[in-house]
Amino acid sequence: MGETRRGKLSPKTLIAIVIGAVILIGGSVSAFIFSNLSGKQEYFLAEKNSIEVLTEKFEERYEPEMSWLEQTEENPTESTVELSAEYNNPNGSAGYGQMDPSQFINNSTITMKNTTDMENKKLSSELTADIGGIQIDGLQFYLTGEKLMVGLPFIEDLLSVKGNDIGSMLHELDPSSFTGEEKVDFASFFEGSLSEEDLDYFKEAYGEMIYNEIPEDAFKAQEETIKVNDQSLDTEKVTMQLSENEVKQILTTILDKLEKDEKVKEILSQQMKLQQLGGTAMNSEMEQMITDFETGLADAKEALTDLQIPNGLTSTIWIHDDVIAQRDFQVQMGPSSEELVTLAVKGTQLLKEDSQVFNYDVTFEDSVDQGKMNLAGDLSWKDNKATDSINLTIGDIVLSYNGTETLDDNKREFERTFSIEDPANGGGSLLWNGSSTYNNDQMNAEHDFSLETATLSQEMASLHAGVSGKTVDSVKIPEGNSEKDLGNMNAEQLMQYFETDVTPKFQQWFFGKLSESGNMGF
Repeated sequence: MGETRRGKLSPKTLIAIVIGAVILIGGSVSAFIFSNLSGKQEYFLAEKNSIEVLTEKFEERYEPEMSWLEQTEENPTESTVELSAEYNNPNGSAGYGQMDPSQFINNSTITMKNTTDMENKKLSSELTADIGGIQIDGLQFYLTGEKLMVGLPFIEDLLSVKGNDIGSMLHELDPSSFTGEEKVDFASFFEGSLSEEDLDYFKEAYGEMIYNEIPEDAFKAQEETIKVNDQSLDTEKVTMQLSENEVKQILTTILDKLEKDEKVKEILSQQMKLQQLGGTAMNSEMEQMITDFETGLADAKEALTDLQIPNGLTSTIWIHDDVIAQRDFQVQMGPSSEELVTLAVKGTQLLKEDSQVFNYDVTFEDSVDQGKMNLAGDLSWKDNKATDSINLTIGDIVLSYNGTETLDDNKREFERTFSIEDPANGGGSLLWNGSSTYNNDQMNAEHDFSLETATLSQEMASLHAGVSGKTVDSVKIPEGNSEKDLGNMNAEQLMQYFETDVTPKFQQWFFGKLSESGNMGF
């Protein structure tokens, strides 16, 4: 391996670190702010309030869905998804001797039944299908914190492997690629990404620290009247101005703490385990990941020596009714005067009880390139009715979302459209319509998806998904002597088992299904 280059870090990466630090502070300072607010306290309390308004409105709008999600996390639940499709052949019926794909597609369904117990780390899944008259059942999948089991319709054995044995099994099959030390932590499947405990740790360990690092005299406040969406607003304008040395000092403090923070390294290791589910993660890989993390921090600290921020960092917010109504953020930085990158975020927002409107421009510019992105939206929720519009514009390309919803007695009906406009390559829309009902410990939903482009109408092809769910007493995991433990077999035993037992039975089952269907000439 070549020697890692030290002391060099992308200016865009450095800007990302600064923005991340500002966001972290904004959402983490509630415990340190009381009455008689200073400019510093007003600034970060407004950031916190703005985040909370959006969070509360989302939770208010989707309270039935959030309650059901909580049910699935705290209780064993069973969900069933039935998929079917409809295709209208634009060319009419197929010619003589040809199979019309619409007949095959329109007469097929796939059903998946999943039963999950997140707290006790158990999952069972069953797949059945009718593919153009071919009936398939007996496909089963089971997962616990310790092992995975698969049931196939053509053999009586349940194929199983323990997470601790996956490395040895893979080594038997491919000793040049696997050492035998690889392990899979199946329990991580039942764990979320960042827990509330982890988030609270970041807020307490880093939010308070960074907040205290920012000097009080970096803030200036004054009253100012502004216009947002043709409305005149009396605001408190608060500007945070950090010098180059102050930004560097804050970044150094963050990097120093991260470098010694064993809790953060533990969280990173846990995230790697989550990403490796279905793959393998060796102790050596985990150690290398932590080493790379530490090396990256050392590189960043070294790069701070030459980092240039000629105008420092300026962030101004206009506060109305305790939330942000307008924002202007600017910073220019880079490892040298020839590699400076300028980033600016400017825009307005009105966060009201019944609607949330925002319009932001994000621009960047360096010595060879420049770009602009606009994010604008109008979200309305009144009398349990929603009308939403969001547009993301990048150059000539526009990504948009438009939706309407109604909620009546826990039944939501909705029409949602996701579109792309691209003059160079054309555009199109994904249409998602349906309804969902949530009632205490059970739910039902119907979803219809279709595409619409210049050459494809939404009536031509569609996908339908019917979903139902309910709480159950427990998840049943098979136990008995019919389990075939693949992790305890050597390479010869594995090859013999699949060649002499599994493969012949699969062939017999497969051709039998074709014969039964009467659709394949059997």
